[in-house]
Amino acid sequence: MLTDTIEAVGIDEGGSLWVKPAAATFPLIYREAMEVHWDAERLRLYSPKPREWSYGAWFKQIRAAAREQGVELQLGPATTWSGIDPELQQAFAGGD
Repeated sequence: MLTDTIEAVGIDEGGSLWVKPAAATFPLIYREAMEVHWDAERLRLYSPKPREWSYGAWFKQIRAAAREQGVELQLGPATTWSGIDPELQQAFAGGD
């Protein structure tokens, strides 16, 4: 399995969580049928706006979908955060 660093994590204006890998791409992620999608323009994975699931659960789901595609996504010291408060950042980091 390949390992890739998560370059950035954020919540967009519509409320969707997104995760930008440093190098990996996932044009066929939809095949995993996990409600995780690939934004080819912004080169990032994203979830639907949370309904029953929390952002933490969606973060885990995005990483699990990437794992199904053969890539382990890991937070790193250089990961940047957009629209995510420090408490949620800690929750994401604790889920590793």
